[in-house]
Amino acid sequence: MAVEAARRFRTPQRTLGDLDAETAASVITAAADVAVILDQKGVIRDLAFGADDLSIEGQADWLGQPLAETVTVESQPKVEALLRDAAAKAPPKARQVNHPSSLGSDIPILYSAVEVGSEGRVLALGRDLRPMAALQQRLVDAQQAMERDYLRLRHAETRYRLLFQIASEAVLIVDAATQEVVEANPAAGELLGAAPAKLVGRPFPEGFEKESMRTLRTLLEAVRNTGRAEEVHVRHAGAKAEFLATASLFRQGAEAHFLVRLAPLRAGDEAGAVPRSKSKLIRVVETSPDALVVTAPDGRILSANRAFLDLAQLASEEQARGESLERWLGRSGVDLNVLMKNLGEHGSVRLFATTLQGDLGARAEVEISAVSVLEGEQPCLGFMVRNVDHRLPQSPRKARELPRSVEQLTELVGRVALKDIVRQTTDVIERLCIEAALELTSDNRASAAEMLGLSRQSLYVKLRRYGLDDLAAGSD
Repeated sequence: MAVEAARRFRTPQRTLGDLDAETAASVITAAADVAVILDQKGVIRDLAFGADDLSIEGQADWLGQPLAETVTVESQPKVEALLRDAAAKAPPKARQVNHPSSLGSDIPILYSAVEVGSEGRVLALGRDLRPMAALQQRLVDAQQAMERDYLRLRHAETRYRLLFQIASEAVLIVDAATQEVVEANPAAGELLGAAPAKLVGRPFPEGFEKESMRTLRTLLEAVRNTGRAEEVHVRHAGAKAEFLATASLFRQGAEAHFLVRLAPLRAGDEAGAVPRSKSKLIRVVETSPDALVVTAPDGRILSANRAFLDLAQLASEEQARGESLERWLGRSGVDLNVLMKNLGEHGSVRLFATTLQGDLGARAEVEISAVSVLEGEQPCLGFMVRNVDHRLPQSPRKARELPRSVEQLTELVGRVALKDIVRQTTDVIERLCIEAALELTSDNRASAAEMLGLSRQSLYVKLRRYGLDDLAAGSD
């Protein structure tokens, strides 16, 4: 009784008794996407569409046709069942039927039928299931995409696990927050003298010598701050072995991890250690008072010594790595192109004069010698940058003093704007002409002014401007 009361209005005669046919039609149209009036034989006598976007092909031809002929073959028994339930005045049971369409997939409609009136007419109310079908299809597509992604992740994890286990290089995965070992491969266990399972959970770098522990902590901190760092030489206390350690940072979800690699150093292992003579050369390069820079063939810095960092006003080598050398050269976009072109043609460049601009504004006159090294695994370019400020005259020309020769003018190229060079060139020619006129007239200013086509007053002004008034003093 409770279910029956919930399915029907309690007092329809009192609450709906005064509804006329037009009002009832409006209510039915608003309540259903499709409303069909059938006679006792199931023939369509009237229909209405409540959804504006519902377009059933050939709906105008439905009038006068049995509803069973407007649906697909497999849906015809469902139409007959709808009519039987309505005739038996049984509670309405919704059934999905499909209307055929030549534009694509069939149109699914969920119908419920009730008998209305005293003449056996049947009202079939339909709900368009296409939006629900589209949502279901999207859900299925999303589930299939998730399954494919999950399968790819499983395959990737399997490959990672396999490579991690069989790798001959010792690898440790360290949590960046706690600095505890999360994973260790068998090679790491063999190298450090402990089973991989025992290494997991231990703090890193536990077990190394005191100085090596500080070195490894510095390495991890540099990787955390800059994303990369040079390999370091460390020694393990328990295994009594020396290693080259490198580290890199990667993220897994919201967590960061270090990937630490350890390569053993063995006696006579030339691949693992730098020969003594070469190591001395490297130390000389690093501590040289001249700036030394190694770049990739495109001019991006791979390595630089302390002297270059001082000239460029940088705190660490990491700030220079990956940057183009032209960032600090005085004539940006010009000097490096000239150097690269000459290196490509001749293989080396000597004493190329330019300026070097530091990040904090300091400027230095420099000479650059460069060489290209195209052999080996990684072709590179080497630049030696020498500060020649100390070579400049102890009493340089004042800002208003003019160059006295063509050589001095050419030195200004790249340091002074072209319009200023042209103006100074004009001044040089004017000065040379005045000196020549004074020499030809034995320093007679009146005759020199007449020879130059100037008034005596104009000549006096120019003599004072060029500092020649003492040269011709007292000769008029």
